[in-house]
Amino acid sequence: MPQVLEFKLPDLGEGLTEAEIVRWLVAVGDVVEVDQPVVEVETAKAMVEVPCPYGGVVTARFGEEGTELPVGAPLITVAVGSNTAPEPDTEVSGSGNVLVGYGTDHSRPARRKRVRPGAAAVVAAATSAPVTVTAAGPVPVISPLVRKLARDHGVDLRALRGSGPEGLILRADVEAALREPAAAAPAVGAPVVGAPAVAAPEGATRVPLKGLRGVVAEKLSRSRREIPDATCWVDADATELMAARAAMNAVGGPKISVLALLARICTAALARFPELNSTVDLVANEIVRLPAVHLGFAAQTERGLMVPVVRDAQARNPESLSAEFARLTELARTGKLAPADLTGGTFTLNNYGVFGVDGSTPIINHPEAAMLGVGRIVAKPWVHQGELAVRQVVQLSLTFDHRVCDGGTAGGFLRYVADCVESPAVLLRSL
Repeated sequence: MPQVLEFKLPDLGEGLTEAEIVRWLVAVGDVVEVDQPVVEVETAKAMVEVPCPYGGVVTARFGEEGTELPVGAPLITVAVGSNTAPEPDTEVSGSGNVLVGYGTDHSRPARRKRVRPGAAAVVAAATSAPVTVTAAGPVPVISPLVRKLARDHGVDLRALRGSGPEGLILRADVEAALREPAAAAPAVGAPVVGAPAVAAPEGATRVPLKGLRGVVAEKLSRSRREIPDATCWVDADATELMAARAAMNAVGGPKISVLALLARICTAALARFPELNSTVDLVANEIVRLPAVHLGFAAQTERGLMVPVVRDAQARNPESLSAEFARLTELARTGKLAPADLTGGTFTLNNYGVFGVDGSTPIINHPEAAMLGVGRIVAKPWVHQGELAVRQVVQLSLTFDHRVCDGGTAGGFLRYVADCVESPAVLLRSL
């Protein structure tokens, strides 16, 4: 009799707690190898192919395409043993690799192998065995989202009867409890899950606030709840900056983007005003000033707004910054960013000028302390050297956490950035 092993949705890293099944790469009855991708899922941050650490025959799949599963929920079961393994040296214990980000090995495409004739009995025997789901904690709950939902709304999980396998408590069970009259009132400021739907006119379209959109909503809401932010802004003459860029690109070699020049200016400004490259530790009641600048930048994609992060931006020149911006932007547009590419930022640069707008008041990307917004660079009347002229003007806006610094520091940072934009020689003198 083969041994049946259950493979659960692994921790995909970076705080992700659930994923949606996009496409199954194997079917029941297929033979899989160790570390072969078996399902493609979409997290709130990226598309991920999940490899199975076991080799053998797939005996069950859990969840249809489009289903959301919490981390720790069963994905598939695999019958392993000498009579079912696809190769003689397949180990029952699995690969032993840690599944973080994109999983273990993505160097080879997913392959499907059908069970050879005569192995149907193995599948039948394996699928007849009950699947055991190990409960986490004193109550049968796997998903941290379910635990948080219950905690936020005062629902006692021990009083619920789960509708999942082996009594597993699902999100739907908590939501059902919230719809009951005896359910506890939600905490102040908490979303009212299970409350009557908001009335909408006929023909209105409802869009689920989940996935990437849901994560963005939660992050922005948390920023507004926790961070006492303030915004200052200034118009700057970018004519000399644009001329410097044109001269740099005229000599050949890799092209340098405006975003890269602005990023280089930001890192120089943060070296002068390190208060803005920090975060607030509420537990320790401390401001933590960070040693490196991991620069996030806003990238609009078909999936929505994403903020990839350029690591150690302070150590990169404009050419390196341009190349990294281009690489991460392409990965964002094709949905191939790893979760690690979207986290760990310490400061964000938001070029909303690409949308044809002049100004904005950015919302800080929690838990960072500041964000620089850049509007469009457009020809405007400007007093230059005492005379009215047409110059390339840009509006710069800085939103900052008032806990980490006062207006003098924020104003000094923004003024230095504007001075570098108006006269790139200021940046050269500070290097």
